[in-house]
Amino acid sequence: MIVPNMHVLVVEAPEIATKVRPGQFVIVRGAEEGERIPLSIADYDPEKGTITIVFMEVGASTSVLAGLKAGDEVLTCVGPLGNETVIDTFGSVLLVGGCYGIGSLYPVAKALKEKGNKVSVVLEARSSYLIYWLDKYIHLAEKIYTITRDGSMGTKGHISRLPDVIHGMREKPDRIIVNGCTYLMAHTSEVTRELGIPTVVNLNPIMIDGTGMCGVCRVTVGGKMKFACVDGPEFNGHEIDWKEFLARRKAYMREESLFFRRSDATFAHKEGKCAWHE
Repeated sequence: MIVPNMHVLVVEAPEIATKVRPGQFVIVRGAEEGERIPLSIADYDPEKGTITIVFMEVGASTSVLAGLKAGDEVLTCVGPLGNETVIDTFGSVLLVGGCYGIGSLYPVAKALKEKGNKVSVVLEARSSYLIYWLDKYIHLAEKIYTITRDGSMGTKGHISRLPDVIHGMREKPDRIIVNGCTYLMAHTSEVTRELGIPTVVNLNPIMIDGTGMCGVCRVTVGGKMKFACVDGPEFNGHEIDWKEFLARRKAYMREESLFFRRSDATFAHKEGKCAWHE
C-alpha cells in the first residue's frame, strides 16, 4: 500500500515490459472467479522485465489484487493494450492527476520531458497523506502544484480550483493531459474548454476482452461511438459524453456493494461477532 487504499503491484512480464509505451494498459485478473479489469501501467523496466501498476482498491477484483504478496501470481495479465500517448514537442504541457492517475501519468511525464517539453504537474487529493510519488515527479516537472480538499497541501479545494492554478502559471499550457477518476477528468475538461486549452483524457471504463470484440467499453466521442480499448484509451476530453460515461461506470455499483457487505458479514461470522448465516 503506497497510501491508504492505493496499491502498487509490480508484475514480472518481460514480453509486456519490452513492448509497452506510455499511456498503454494491461488487463489483469487476480483469481479464477475474478473479473478482467483494465489497469494503466505506471512504470516499466525492460531490463528487469517488470511493469508497475498503481491501482485503487474499490471493488471485488481490486480487493483480490490488494491481497497479493511478493511471489504470488496473477491469473491473467494481458498487454500492452490500447494506443500509446501522443508524444510530440508541444511546448508547455500540464499533467493533471488524481488517485491512480498520479501513477499512470508518470511514464507520460518522462516521455514528454525527454521530447523537450516543459512539463508541469497538478496532483489532486482529499488530503496531503493521499499524495504520492512527489519524489519521482520532482525530477521531471518544472513545477508541481497540489490541490487538497482540506488545504493540508497546496491550494485548498476541489479540482474546480484548477483555473486558479493555471492563471498563476508563468505561461499558459499548450496541452493538458488528465488521468484519474471520472469527476476529475470531466470537470477538468469543462474548465479547459472555457480556457481554450487542448485536453486529452485517459478513459478507464468497464472492459472485458480489451480487443474491441465485446463492446463493453464503448464511449461516445464527438457524437460517434468509440471503443476505449482499441480507439483509446486517450480521447479529446472536450468531445466526451461525460453523462453517459459516468452512467456506464456506475452500472455494477450495486453488485460491488453487495459483495463487500457479504464479505464483511461472512468475516464477522467466522470471528463469532454476528449472526450471519451462510
